[in-house]
Amino acid sequence: MSTEIAGKAEFEAIRYAQLWEDADVLTAALGPRPGGTLVSIGSAGDNALAMLLLDPAEVVAVDLSAAQVACIRLRVAAWPLLAHDELLELLGFRRSARRGVLLDRVLAACDADTAAFWAARRGEVVTEGAGTIGKFERYFRLFRTRLLPLAHSARDVAAIFEPRSREERARFLDARWNGWRWRLLLRLFFSRAAMGALGRDPAFFDHVEGSVSAHVARRIEHAFVANDPVDNPYLRWIMTGSHGVRLPLAFRPEHHSAIAARIGRLRVVHGTIEDVAAGGLRADGWNLSDIFEYMSPEGFADTYRAILAASRPGARLAYWNMMVPRRVPAAFADAVVERRDIAEPLAARDQAFFYRDFIVEDVR
Repeated sequence: MSTEIAGKAEFEAIRYAQLWEDADVLTAALGPRPGGTLVSIGSAGDNALAMLLLDPAEVVAVDLSAAQVACIRLRVAAWPLLAHDELLELLGFRRSARRGVLLDRVLAACDADTAAFWAARRGEVVTEGAGTIGKFERYFRLFRTRLLPLAHSARDVAAIFEPRSREERARFLDARWNGWRWRLLLRLFFSRAAMGALGRDPAFFDHVEGSVSAHVARRIEHAFVANDPVDNPYLRWIMTGSHGVRLPLAFRPEHHSAIAARIGRLRVVHGTIEDVAAGGLRADGWNLSDIFEYMSPEGFADTYRAILAASRPGARLAYWNMMVPRRVPAAFADAVVERRDIAEPLAARDQAFFYRDFIVEDVR
């Protein structure tokens, strides 16, 4: 997070217990970085862990929130200790009757602050899983369990994930899904007020113009029609509470051992992206999430300047826009090359469908 948002939003609780940005898109954008230094916004840590698959010498995961740092450190301790199925159970991505035992094993390997943080949430972890108890996940749980049934039956929801051609998906959306109850639900539950109160922080919308619910409606069409929902773990989680067979990148079984073997290359920083940039680091790649949306144009330019100063020539920046358009500030246009040739095809297949744009820029 930026220092600008630090004084506006609350960061005491877990906001994101799992990641809601497509790591397949991110890692494809950054490309292999053997021996390099990568920096990632931390959040719950899933995409920083996925970046280890690019074989860097170091991934620096930074987050302003102590709660998000605790999420990352739990994963760092868990990955080498737990088998793949055990990790999924601990996080709540699979059913489990042994989460308490798994949690105890992992907390024994954690630092005191992380162990205390999760011990205080033991009941929630045992019941629901450590990857499901963030504010954003609870927002979707409320939607899925209380409100979605008012608009659609379980049979309708299951039908989203049946194989169809693009033309058939468009007909399904228009004829079976997009009725008046669904449209009303979108307007109310995905409004700025509801999402700010129940999902994201209201301060995250300070620079947003236009209707949040209208944006979500457009992106739902992208998820239902332009992309095939069958293998979309993010849409499936929102609608059903499970990722289904296809997991987000870091959690796929074929990557478990590689991430575990490289876990020592992940460094966790409790602070801001500006702190990391000012710390003498020289980075080869940056996962900047959507942090620029939370900044004023002036704050965006200041943070961008700091990132450039901490980048090696050829370093690559990757970040998302949801509702606030942010690209390289005009003052730095000559310092980077916009890589629309990389970004646009990846944005078209981005399964984390909330975002309207994905930006890739190379430092000259």
